[in-house]
Amino acid sequence: MNTTEHHPSDTPRAAPGRDPDTPAALDIRGLRMRLPRTVRPVLDGVDLTVAAGETVALVGESGSGKTLTSRTVLRLLPAGTTTEGTVHVAGDDVLTMNARQLRHLRTRTAAMIFQDPRAAINPLRRIGDFLTESVRLNKIMTPAAAQARAGELLEAVGLTTDVLHRYPGQLSGGMLQRVMIAAALMGDPTLLLADEPTTALDVTTQAEVVALLADLRARFGTGLLFVTHDLGLAAAISDRVYVMYAGRIAETGAAASVFARPRHPYTKALLDSTPRLDVPPGRLAAIDGQPPDLRREPTGCPFAPRCAHATDLCVTEAPRSMPARDEPEHTAACHHSDRLEGTPGDA
Repeated sequence: MNTTEHHPSDTPRAAPGRDPDTPAALDIRGLRMRLPRTVRPVLDGVDLTVAAGETVALVGESGSGKTLTSRTVLRLLPAGTTTEGTVHVAGDDVLTMNARQLRHLRTRTAAMIFQDPRAAINPLRRIGDFLTESVRLNKIMTPAAAQARAGELLEAVGLTTDVLHRYPGQLSGGMLQRVMIAAALMGDPTLLLADEPTTALDVTTQAEVVALLADLRARFGTGLLFVTHDLGLAAAISDRVYVMYAGRIAETGAAASVFARPRHPYTKALLDSTPRLDVPPGRLAAIDGQPPDLRREPTGCPFAPRCAHATDLCVTEAPRSMPARDEPEHTAACHHSDRLEGTPGDA
């Protein structure tokens, strides 16, 4: 059973630059998560906000905690997990919800687009059954209304209503991902969680899905948390970006600012290792070393063992998140962020 320590001192708030009186689609404050047989938290004090109608990217290497953060929003937690902090969706704290409230959250308020649509859709059932099952079983819509809504959403994602009568094996990967997006929109959610939704797709289909998500976000006014390790995709789709490392937010700010002027060495290293067509051919830069071991309690900055800028201070003292001199909404958790401030990124 999951245990939750609730700290009510932080109330949900709008994202920077948004109406403070409007509840954020998602507001995470001080989120910490521990798994059994681990020494350090897998999520360690995460703060993250998505405003209504805003797209926020959560980026980082595999194992940084991105997927766990997004799954916590629906309280889809591994067995034995303990959490503390708050996770507000449209003003309600997910971590204190009862079973009825959770069902409402998962069918009406928030929805997830998973990475692999073939693993999420039953291959033995027609697409129409998959799309309408949740809203029918939870008595949100009548069968006729659910069927009509499914048809409308299939057309909204660029498919025809004929797809309702097909089986998953009759559709391509790109078509199935569009079905997943339509399924996520069935309950008219306030928040969409997209967990690496383009990883299994070819480059052309990736671009189509990203453009589709941006269009749907604008049309439906839905907040979107876009989880990815692809910084190019994050730059193309997001208003703001959070860079995660070892379960902590290393840097955050407006996407244009973070990618043009990274203030954390980890962000800079990620950008340097991103393939680009406008640079001379050659070996891509790599980030030396490995992420911190969950079986060891880190001291100081978790990125210090892999960082070319690290000093004795970095090894002994964990950095606080500090704002840029000219952009208070652009923050980085680095003792030496001033060294990088104003230095252009390579992506």
